[in-house]
Parts: sequence; C-alpha cells; structure tokens
Amino acid sequence: MTGSGQRYRRRDFLSYAATLGASAALGIPRLAAAEAPPETTRIRLVQLPTICQAPQYVAEELLRSEGFTDVQYLKKPGATKAIETALASGEADINLHFAAPSIIRVDAGDPITVLAGAHVGCFEVFATERIRALRDLKGKKVAILEQGASNHVFLSSMLAYVGLDPRKDVNFETHPSAEAMQLLAEGKVDAFLGYPPEPQELRARKIGHVIVNSSVDEPWSQYFCCMVLGNRDFVRNNPIATKRALRAILKAADICAAEPARSARLLVDGGYTKRYDYALQAVKDIPYNKWREYDPQDTMRFYALRLHEVGMIQGSPQKIIADGTDWRFLNELKRELKA
Repeated sequence: MTGSGQRYRRRDFLSYAATLGASAALGIPRLAAAEAPPETTRIRLVQLPTICQAPQYVAEELLRSEGFTDVQYLKKPGATKAIETALASGEADINLHFAAPSIIRVDAGDPITVLAGAHVGCFEVFATERIRALRDLKGKKVAILEQGASNHVFLSSMLAYVGLDPRKDVNFETHPSAEAMQLLAEGKVDAFLGYPPEPQELRARKIGHVIVNSSVDEPWSQYFCCMVLGNRDFVRNNPIATKRALRAILKAADICAAEPARSARLLVDGGYTKRYDYALQAVKDIPYNKWREYDPQDTMRFYALRLHEVGMIQGSPQKIIADGTDWRFLNELKRELKA
C-alpha cells in the first residue's frame, strides 16, 4: 500500500493503538525489543474480499513494529482456495484461513502448519422460509462456490453433525457468490453459507433467514471458524519471525474486539472492503477476543471427526494434529500477553 491513503491509515492506527495502550499495556514494542530481530524482514499475506480476516489487515502497522519492513498483501480472487494454494506454494508466509478446509489440506499433505485459533463465528447459513433447520436440507439445493471451497466444506461438516450425508443427501450447486444470493432471493436454491460481508448484504436486502449463526449457535460457536496458518518451511526456518507475525495478528484481533468502529474504518480506508456499515457490523458481531479462551486443538479435533465421517479426509484427528499443528508460539504468547 502506498500513497496518501496509507499515510492516513498509519496515523489513524497509531492514534487508536495509543488510546488502547498498545505500546504499553499490550506490550508489543517492549516484547519485540527483548527478542532477536526476525530472520526475514519480509512478510507476505493474502488479501481476499472476506472481511472476517480483519485482524491480519489491522495488523499491518503492528507487523512493522515487529520488524517487518516489507509487509505485502497479495490480492487474490474471491475463491478461498487461494489462501491454501498460496501458503502451500510458499507464495504467502502466514494467513488466516477457515478451520475445516485447512484440515483437508493438512490431510492431503500440503506443507502448511496451523499455529493458533484466530476467531469464532464468521459464517452464517441463510435459507428460504421453507427451511427451518439444517436437517430440512435433505434433498434440497444448496449453493456453494465450488467443490472443496470453504462454504462447501463447512456445510458438509455441519450436515454430518446433524446426521445427513452431504455426498448424497444434499444437491450442491456451484455459483459465484452474487449469483448464489440472487438465486436464494428467487427461491431457486434453498440455502447458502456466507462469510462477511455476505451475511450483512443478505440482511440488508432481506433475503432468506438465518438457520445457523456460528457466533451464537452451538456447537459451532464453541470452536474457532478461522485459524492462523503458516507455510511449513517459513515456520521451520523463521521461528522468531513466525512468533512476531503471530503476535501482531493476535494483538490486532484484540484491537478489533476493543475498537470495532475504528477497525472497520481502517478496512475501508485500506481498500480491503467497500461498505463501512457492513464492515462495522461484521467486526462488532465476530468475537475476536476468544483466541485466549478457546483451545485450537479442540477445533481441529471437532472438524476432523466430522470430515472423517463423510470421507473428506482419510487421516485420524490425532494424525491431523500431529502432522499439521505447532502450538509452541501460541503457548508462549498466551503467557506473555496475559489480559
């Protein structure tokens, strides 16, 4: 990011970070100064239209304070497979990504490592009036972006939880997001799982009704929807940089929870999303402060069990956790950044 917009965002961020006591109470510069510098001063993340990933965008200046002088956000199209592809190839170093698809990639042997839980409750399932619960989707049409996309994987795990087999009990149709929402409005599909800003748009347009809100509905609200992932080689070769980057993202999550209005403004001013009202509603609704409270290993186990039940992964939850997670950085940061 360059130009006057960037200068405004930095000034605005530093102002509200100081208001929150980020330089003292949150302890970021003090902790960073006590450590060795990062092994690399470049950090690369993926930029998608999905704004539940707000912490990694709010983290831009925190990443700079951690010693990353070259902070890159790689713009990708809307399909969320772009994240796992970029991480697995080494094009990106660290990024938020949805829990269930991450497990599928670990099972497939992709060189990615899950480092922490990021937040809870970003996805919602909207349906037509004739659908009142997930079980009612048996034999119905459900719109997804593509097979293996995040909304397809999450819905499959949810259907498995309520006793349906997503491979034969539901008719998945692939449509771009905007088209899927319009088809839902016309009653031509029965349900659609959306991520911010899609739920905000559906509400504003009075399309469908919510049958699952993962911020409040159990069991989904008891597990992370998004995790922080790293490229495996980056994590192994750059442990100091990995810890510093993770610290910046987790502290940005705290800022999103404490200052949703200013965080939403930063998302708009930074060009990460267009509608301030949608961004504000999303940041206010998502409980970004749960990263300290929930156990990310529970999330990995929960979704791995569901995906194993429907044949979407072959490995056991224990193997997924052993092969694809590294909690040492998170455990250190939980001790250092106690509330």
